[in-house]
Amino acid sequence: MPTVLVLATFADAVPSRTTLELLTFAGRVGEPVVVVLEEVDAPAVAILAAHGATRVLSVQDPAFDAYLVAPKSEALAQVAGTVSPSLVLLTAGVEGQEIAGRLAVRLGASLVTDAADLDADGTATKSVLAGGWTTRARGGRDVTVVTMKPSSVTPEPVETRSPVEVEPFAVTISDAARGARVTARDLRVGSGRPGLSEASIVVSGGRGTGGDFGPVEALADALGGAVGASRAAVDAGWYPHAYQVGQTGTTVSPQLYVAAGISGAIQHRAGMQTSKAVLAVNSDAEAPIFALADLGVVGDLHAVLDGVVAGLAERA
Repeated sequence: MPTVLVLATFADAVPSRTTLELLTFAGRVGEPVVVVLEEVDAPAVAILAAHGATRVLSVQDPAFDAYLVAPKSEALAQVAGTVSPSLVLLTAGVEGQEIAGRLAVRLGASLVTDAADLDADGTATKSVLAGGWTTRARGGRDVTVVTMKPSSVTPEPVETRSPVEVEPFAVTISDAARGARVTARDLRVGSGRPGLSEASIVVSGGRGTGGDFGPVEALADALGGAVGASRAAVDAGWYPHAYQVGQTGTTVSPQLYVAAGISGAIQHRAGMQTSKAVLAVNSDAEAPIFALADLGVVGDLHAVLDGVVAGLAERA
């Protein structure tokens, strides 16, 4: 079977959900080999193995933290040179996209970004032109690098195999990859909610909130979901840019997307239209968002969301 290289990411030393999704996609195509760019312990390796990893390669270098993504792409290229994969999978995101682009250049590989599905032959499905078209693409070179949208598949455990041990992998980081040093980091204050790109439920607010995101946050907390915002809400200063959903923000693909007070401009739809189910709440019955909605509610979002939260509390 072909080898599929998967770049893993972690949250509090535990493999992220997006990593387990990548392993599920990788298992469709071939034998998943995981690359970890940090120290990894036995419980984490066991989780990776339970989701299909046949090998776990640990690559550690101080340059990964001290510099921007160039050292990571260089290290991944060296691993690929040894493992000889036919496919490399990364999570679509700010860092994942840049690593993928740099890696494709280094390997002379094909590149497909923001894929939402992957067939057994490596054919990727993705939306293009602001979501106006759905396309299928497959690389025409020996190696294809693909970034997958988070929440595009439910992670699937596999049958228990022989134990997987961590294999240290030594790399050499060139001076050319050390061109941009990280001089400071400002840690974001945790909200206790799941990350926007990884959440299975996202509740977003737009211009219709009038700046009051209380009902949006209350519903997100009641559902165990993440909070998002439209560009209009972000531009108005009502919510931080890090939570913007859309073509110029974060692309999400949750199981449930709630659009509260969002008209549905094409820029926003491009960032959420691959959601499995969409609930729209808007006072304007002609709002474009209703064209994407599986369920639409015409009414005041504050009253509607407050009612849903109260209903969920009664059922708890």
